[in-house]
Amino acid sequence: MQIGVTFPQTEIGSDPAGVRDYAQAAEALGYSHLVAFDHVLGADPTNRPGWQRYSHKHMFHEPFILFGYLAALTKLELVPAVIILPQRQTALVAKQAAEVDVLTGGKFRLGIGVGWNEVEYEALGQDFHKRGRIIEEQVDVLRLLWRQEVVSYTGKYHKITEAGLNPLPVRRSIPIWMGGSTDVLLRRVARLADGWFPQGNPDEHMHATFERLRGYIREAGRDPNSVGLEARVTITEGNLDELVRRTRAWRDLGVTHISINTMGAGLSTPDQHIEAIRRYKEALDL
Repeated sequence: MQIGVTFPQTEIGSDPAGVRDYAQAAEALGYSHLVAFDHVLGADPTNRPGWQRYSHKHMFHEPFILFGYLAALTKLELVPAVIILPQRQTALVAKQAAEVDVLTGGKFRLGIGVGWNEVEYEALGQDFHKRGRIIEEQVDVLRLLWRQEVVSYTGKYHKITEAGLNPLPVRRSIPIWMGGSTDVLLRRVARLADGWFPQGNPDEHMHATFERLRGYIREAGRDPNSVGLEARVTITEGNLDELVRRTRAWRDLGVTHISINTMGAGLSTPDQHIEAIRRYKEALDL
């Protein structure tokens, strides 16, 4: 099981030195990868009664730009989890992902999802209500653009006429992982994805969900062992002993990757986040 960190987007601050120090500390501590969340815009809750999610007060570094910076500073695998793909132009995401893949020497996984924030879709000029249908075609387009020097494609939502990316990804492919939790999403993962980011607890319900996903993967004619699973533990879930217990429980369920999330615990500086990931890593005995 690969052990990584969840980049503390909302709490790391805007000082490039803090971003650098955090990523380099994670690498020095032996973590394998860095996961970063994606939000382009935050909504102002003033005229949105009951709004309880991210707002314009929450900081989010843009993942592709962030990863271009980190690619020069570390050898960590870089993983957006997840890029809200249907609110972005597919060919541009293909280009950005290929560039990060090249700059990291192929150490890039593209996590994608449909998202929940209609405010972002509106501002980016995309149709929130068609996002599930659009993302499946987007996966096809991404893989074509990464594999072929010249692409011609006509779909319901995309048209490319004899055009291609340069540079192409290192292996002319990039793993595509998906986030989400609905049954529709699990079936989409089974047909299209290289991995899934489950959200929840390492319990009997999650075990049953994993078994359901593996069944869908077999129905799609694929090997369940070919689809990765990346869980997350959050330091607000308990003390170090509890975090270690949960990590081992995820491992026993068969996850291939896990990351430690230090947000939401009142840590206010990069150094405090670094200390938290240090203590967690030292407590593990896997």
